[in-house]
Amino acid sequence: MTSETLVTTGLADAFGRVARDLRVSLTDRCNLRCTYCMPADGLAWLPTPDVLTDDEVVRLVRVAVERLGVRKLRFTGGEPLLRPHLVDIIRAAAALRTDEGLAPELSLTTNGIGLDTRIEALVAAGLNRVNVSLDSLDPQRYAALSRRDRLDDVLRGLAAVDAAGLRPVKVNAVVMRGVNEADVVPLAEFCLQHGYRLRFIEQMPLGPSHEWDRSQMVPAAEILAMLGTHYELVAAGDRGSAPSEDWLVSATDCHPAGEIGVIASVTAPFCGACDRTRLTADGQVRNCLFSHRETDLRGPLRDGAGDEELAALWVGTHAAKAAGHGIGTAGFHQPTRTMSAIGG
Repeated sequence: MTSETLVTTGLADAFGRVARDLRVSLTDRCNLRCTYCMPADGLAWLPTPDVLTDDEVVRLVRVAVERLGVRKLRFTGGEPLLRPHLVDIIRAAAALRTDEGLAPELSLTTNGIGLDTRIEALVAAGLNRVNVSLDSLDPQRYAALSRRDRLDDVLRGLAAVDAAGLRPVKVNAVVMRGVNEADVVPLAEFCLQHGYRLRFIEQMPLGPSHEWDRSQMVPAAEILAMLGTHYELVAAGDRGSAPSEDWLVSATDCHPAGEIGVIASVTAPFCGACDRTRLTADGQVRNCLFSHRETDLRGPLRDGAGDEELAALWVGTHAAKAAGHGIGTAGFHQPTRTMSAIGG
């Protein structure tokens, strides 16, 4: 199989889906301890030698973009801002060219802590967009959820992204029953007033110790019902391969117009249109967030494998992608890795 054939075929699976979006985890470490993500004392972090070096990350990203047709790169964690040379990785990724002859779209998913001091350098390196996680605007609830008193740091990070002109500024919020349902409308109001694009996310079975309980998840329909008592919502239209179902919010005397999305990964999965592939911080390819199988690229890379061999391994892994994640079916089992270890 030639490199030209690989680019033409791309990362296709047996169901006709083609992956154009690569999620790259840069670390499994995080400076928060969110209750739905990890235990209070953290997790057993990957040993440093197991984590891809900066050059190895760039090499595999280049294979994905130049040989496999990937057009979007999202850098995640853990917390990607903890990666010491993040700016250098962004700069190298921005220098790549897709099969369309363009630089790949570069985005970052972050908890926002420290973003205010780094955003200018990241933008200069080529970063296009940022998603910031924010589950509550109440200082006490935020501290209880994240086990850290860092709400002010996150808000400064959001303001800095907005000032840097990376729009739309996206805010992600996970809603949990009996925990932060009271934040749904305040978060919506906050984002509408600031021009941020809010996306509520159903809690997924990717937390610590396999403790997910579906009854504690607030489904998308319930979130939309809460919003509907305060806002006039109009469906935004076809979302393509995007995970979020978006709703346009009409302007009133109390708030400007805006857009709010809901990612119903559990109750209304979008697997049929999924265009993602994933690379973990230790160099494993995953064709689905919930996959129980990984393909090692770090080992072959360090053993001297060429780009074509790495690309072929990736193609083979993605070809075996299942039709869907299977949450709610009798045979579903949560992956061994948690979200922080896979990459958001």
